[in-house]
Amino acid sequence: MAAFAESLPQSLYTQAAVRAAELALVARGDVSLFGLVERAAAAAFGLLGEYQRRHAKTVIIAGKGNNGADALVLARLLLESGHSPIVCLLGEGKTAEHQAAEQQFIAAGGELTPFDSALLSDAELLVDGILGTGVSGELTSELKACIDAINASPAWVLSLDMPSGVNADTGNVEPVAVEADVTLCFGALKQGLFTSRARHFAGKIHFADLGFGPALALQPIAAKRVDAGYLTDLLGKRARDSHKGKSGKVTVMGGNYGMAGAVRLAGEACLRAGAGLVTVISRPEHQMTVNANRPELMFWGCELVDMEVYLRLGWADVLVLGPGLGKDDWGYNLYKAVGLSDKPCVLDADALNMLAKEPCKQPNRVLTPHPGEAARLLGISIADIEADRFDAVRRLHDLYGGVVLLKGAGTLIYDGESLVVAPVGNPGLASGGCGDVLSGIIAALMAQGLDTMTATVAGVVVHGEAADLAAKSGERGMLASDLMPFIRQLVNSDLI
Repeated sequence: MAAFAESLPQSLYTQAAVRAAELALVARGDVSLFGLVERAAAAAFGLLGEYQRRHAKTVIIAGKGNNGADALVLARLLLESGHSPIVCLLGEGKTAEHQAAEQQFIAAGGELTPFDSALLSDAELLVDGILGTGVSGELTSELKACIDAINASPAWVLSLDMPSGVNADTGNVEPVAVEADVTLCFGALKQGLFTSRARHFAGKIHFADLGFGPALALQPIAAKRVDAGYLTDLLGKRARDSHKGKSGKVTVMGGNYGMAGAVRLAGEACLRAGAGLVTVISRPEHQMTVNANRPELMFWGCELVDMEVYLRLGWADVLVLGPGLGKDDWGYNLYKAVGLSDKPCVLDADALNMLAKEPCKQPNRVLTPHPGEAARLLGISIADIEADRFDAVRRLHDLYGGVVLLKGAGTLIYDGESLVVAPVGNPGLASGGCGDVLSGIIAALMAQGLDTMTATVAGVVVHGEAADLAAKSGERGMLASDLMPFIRQLVNSDLI
């Protein structure tokens, strides 16, 4: 029960649910609160055996609560195994478990010292046991100074349960948090670890279940985490008698003046993700840009939304609207035409901005806003979106329906029933055109028969994993088009 796990669970929980499970275990007599502290510390001790150099100078910083108690028991275990950690206290322990851990550490020959940033000057390993999940309100000046000192140190940092300063429910940071190299999460994975700013501060995440299983089964799962394993056997092998008409037809619309590349990228991503036939509707001037290096894309030059455009909407299994659409009458007329169709649709970019001006709720579409677009859709600020991305994605679905994909570090996908967190991809995706590629992937998967939610989740995973493969040559300077060969590799999951 005390050992850390090599793989992470999929289920994510709120802080309140984890606390309720913890108290339920204690109430059943399965373990005491101090027993849970001991299990957590033993897991951390086992993890440090994998990371710690034998004679590394170790500084452990213990806060006032049970996260501090975890740190103190860990310090005792290190002391008993022949290490000599420096243990700093931030204030007097407030819990019975903290006081017991402190007494045992002293009885084992340990010494406690008030925190002093000078102690970190030559530290090689730091253990953050300051707050864990206990972030509430504004941090004190003492805590801010301590966290700043940790982040200024070149030492390797282990955070116990959560990096101190990161909100366990939202992943947000106000205003500072420990930048951990590794976070060891106890009992259950907290949903905030996998999205928002926590993606930067948590480092590599490990997990120790501490025997919470029976009690967690009685608690609501807040969200599910997905990774590359989601793609296993998702599409399977194609039938030997398949033809292009059976592989799905997609019509992609956009590419206003100066933005032909956006619709070109979305169209190629559709093909690379397995769609059999893709038509691009764009400005007539853009045919050469679209077809010059990708002749497999069909093209229709559109000056006005006429019957030919409606025929191409009716021809398709799935529509994509938004990449490079623009905000003028040309783009708006395409937006209105799509609104008259009953076909499943992926909305991106300026299509979302038009939706924000004329809100309507539909069940058969996928919305793919980044935080700025989400803020316009909800009429709030980007800061409000990032303060609680879980709340934002739920509100977007309540207002607009369908499947909502909230982009960002730790993408969220919600369809009104299931909430999925996809901590995939890397900062190399922060470049023009990557969102257009994502829309194309999702549409292609929908056209091949996946339901809207499954296609959206799979599309995000394919997109993120392709970015990680492309980033082996470096994140900086990575282009949206660099993802294309890896998209093809990932949608052929039977070959992975």
